[in-house]
Amino acid sequence: MPESDSRRWPVVWLLFAGILIAYVDRGNLSLAAVPVMRDLSLSPTEAGTLMSAFFWTYGLFQFPAGWIIDRYGLRGTYALAFLVWSVASAAMGLAQTFGQILALRLVLGLGEAIAAPASLAYIKRHFGEQEQGLPTGIYISGLMLGPAVGALLGGMLIETMGWRPLFVLTGLAACIWLLPWWRWAPRDTPRTSAVQAAPAAAKMPGIRIAAGLGISAFFYSYFWYFCLTWLPSYLVMTRGFSFGQMGTWMAMPLAAMAVSAMIWGRVADRMVARGAPALAVRRRFAGAGMLAGCSMLLVLLAQTPNQVLAVLMVSLTGVGLAGANYWAITQCLATGATIGRLVGYQNTLAQAAGATAPLLTGFLIERMGGFTPAIVVAGASPLLAFAAIMLLRQPDPR
Repeated sequence: MPESDSRRWPVVWLLFAGILIAYVDRGNLSLAAVPVMRDLSLSPTEAGTLMSAFFWTYGLFQFPAGWIIDRYGLRGTYALAFLVWSVASAAMGLAQTFGQILALRLVLGLGEAIAAPASLAYIKRHFGEQEQGLPTGIYISGLMLGPAVGALLGGMLIETMGWRPLFVLTGLAACIWLLPWWRWAPRDTPRTSAVQAAPAAAKMPGIRIAAGLGISAFFYSYFWYFCLTWLPSYLVMTRGFSFGQMGTWMAMPLAAMAVSAMIWGRVADRMVARGAPALAVRRRFAGAGMLAGCSMLLVLLAQTPNQVLAVLMVSLTGVGLAGANYWAITQCLATGATIGRLVGYQNTLAQAAGATAPLLTGFLIERMGGFTPAIVVAGASPLLAFAAIMLLRQPDPR
């Protein structure tokens, strides 16, 4: 192994914390959407545009971010990106107009674009194939716990202090993360010099694999970003929840989702370690989780808050089962030299879904008079992701 566990695992937990903070920051506007719309006189379509704007720069910068990581490593690029997005998030608490929030959301997306390619590249380069499920599950649990932590904290802050302190406090407090990152993160990865020396040997996967990864990334992410952007407003606007209750009802299934990702990532690791084909194991787990995610459609039939919670628990726990193993599929199919670029491609399509989900949802709410059509679209998305995952096969090594 390139490093001892005493150095690898602290970095994994810092990647967990970094992506958790990123998801708190990107999700704050979704939690505060109702008071922001009221205070700034915004329509649902305008609010959806603000939620979507993050993904415009986030998605467009995925390929450049992957190249930067493959070329220069993680330490300095991630630190600079983290500082940029934290300041942008804090500044949103001072914004007075639609245009100001729009500009800051664009900067936020630009900064956060480094996080996913950097995290998965580190895991690919520092953990063997049979080990990758657990660190990937830890990383994935961070992006799932981020909205859970944000929902609890955000609901409390909005109810007691208003929406502006939410942005300022979470944005500035997050900068503490930079201190341990600078201490523990490697100055460069052991394989980076090889990547630079032999770019011609870095062969990207074929069309079938690229299509399967891209399509599944889009529809998996459409579902996830619907939950991240508009589900809190659904609970407040349609179900009549207070901000405090909304925070709790969002946090519980998201926390269960994170635990599910870690548990099933570890189970898959053990199966691979015992000799099961890595890609087949990851694909089956990811597919089963996507099918469970479709149960989100049942929220339309729920009559009580507890029934709503039960549906969210089943749906999001299922997506947690998919999460760690879905991203580990990418690691099975990529080489160390191409992982940053392949994740960048995959994340570009994922963030295209991120841009589409809040914008389309806001449009459907405004034009159709409610959330039902938007929930139908979101609930069907994991089924399409499942179909695309079934396309994936190990490439011919020749």
